[in-house]
Amino acid sequence: MTNFQDGPRCGIGYDSHRLVEGRPLIIGGVDIPSPFGLLGHSDGDVLSHAIADALLGAAGQGDIGKYFPDTDPRWQGAKSLLFLRTIAQLLADSGFSIINIDSVVVIDEPKLAPYIPKFRQKIAETLSLDISQISVKAKRTEGAFAVPMAASHVIALVEKQPITAAI
Repeated sequence: MTNFQDGPRCGIGYDSHRLVEGRPLIIGGVDIPSPFGLLGHSDGDVLSHAIADALLGAAGQGDIGKYFPDTDPRWQGAKSLLFLRTIAQLLADSGFSIINIDSVVVIDEPKLAPYIPKFRQKIAETLSLDISQISVKAKRTEGAFAVPMAASHVIALVEKQPITAAI
């Protein structure tokens, strides 16, 4: 009989934050020069937050708020790569391996294309993956956002390793 808990599983993640003056702009763990940054309880890293939700969703483990609630002062100003590192370990401890992550970051300014290699490298290092397992694309709305903001959409594919019973 097939155990549908084993094998590949897909998860989707989304996050968005307003852009405000006086905050650093951190995306994918990379500090990007900008007069505006993302408003959030932690560093507001929309890419890392969406990856976290996609990974947790694929593993059936809830979402980022379950593990790092914005009501907990411990996470005030926290670096979101810490969240990703912790979630990667949680998945590994639960028997999951990450196959790949595909993501889109939507922001009008600044243009992110020059930073994509850094995003991929930083995320791959944080999750102990090969850079070929990470895809990041940057898109602009051409002014369609009514409020200056950034958003990220992510799909993650993980695989649950089958548990073999000892006889």
